[in-house]
Amino acid sequence: MNMPRCIRIPKKEGESVRARLIDADLLDRRYKIRADGDFLIMPVLCDSFEGYGTEEFEGEEQVIRPADYKEVLDFPDWLAEELPNSYDIIGDIALIKLTDILLPYKERIGEAMIEASPNIRAVMLDDGVKGEFRIRELEKIAGTGTSETVHKEFGTKIATDPSLVYFNPRLAGERARTALEVKKGETVIDMFSGVAPFPVVISKLAFPKIVYAIDLNPEAERFMKKNIELNDAECIVPIIGDAREVIKDLPPADRIIMNLPQSSEEFLDSALKSAKSGATIHLHRVLERTDLNNFVSNITEKAKAGGYDISIVRTSELKTYSPTMSVYVFDIMKN
Repeated sequence: MNMPRCIRIPKKEGESVRARLIDADLLDRRYKIRADGDFLIMPVLCDSFEGYGTEEFEGEEQVIRPADYKEVLDFPDWLAEELPNSYDIIGDIALIKLTDILLPYKERIGEAMIEASPNIRAVMLDDGVKGEFRIRELEKIAGTGTSETVHKEFGTKIATDPSLVYFNPRLAGERARTALEVKKGETVIDMFSGVAPFPVVISKLAFPKIVYAIDLNPEAERFMKKNIELNDAECIVPIIGDAREVIKDLPPADRIIMNLPQSSEEFLDSALKSAKSGATIHLHRVLERTDLNNFVSNITEKAKAGGYDISIVRTSELKTYSPTMSVYVFDIMKN
């Protein structure tokens, strides 16, 4: 029977004492902390701590998981240097990109990721977003099941399958920012909606009158409808079709979202035609960082040539796209 040294502390002081033990590297992580009435029994690696003397208690061992999947792998330094520092998690699946030199070890890498992160059900090798529908080419390298999953953010549930429909988990912050700008009773149009994450988060965090979720991919409709049901988001109207054509039949909008970062400006004229005076358009675009000012000038001139007066009220870098490029969002006001 294991009898580790422990300190007995009041529950109300538990979290602060635990944090100080961790800072001092004196918490014995081999054993679980357990409750004893109004007290906690906390295993330690010292004879006393801040006036608390130690006693021997029966200890329950716990599995200590590595904090990083790299710790699980026994790769030599030259190969370990190739391992990615980050990867995407969508629901309970992980999407990782690997260089050619790492491909022979892809299964081992996937298994290490699951060992380090128990919430990951499956690991998919990601060959990037491709095609008109912006879907990912995925290969399962570890775990069980398919790439269909339910992603959670800001109290919402978003059903998706990145091998069939577009969804970017890295835009969670931008979805929340956009939603918090929506005023009560607004009419919102999302021109390139994917599985409707922007509309879902807006329906959760704001009080729009209606949100039209448009996407060209027929596969998106099933996920849109499921997400409306999962979130009781009855204000969302899913529409499958070409945004340029669909938007002509919709009522004027107070806010339009244009998350098509490779070519969104090509649809700006359609958005401006459908936007009310004073409306905001959130236009996403991937750009060389050196081209940022030129892009702002170009879309301003393009709008002017179409008879529209616009103001760029906010420009924000959303994420890095490549060593020289980033994805930006431009908040455009139609004057």
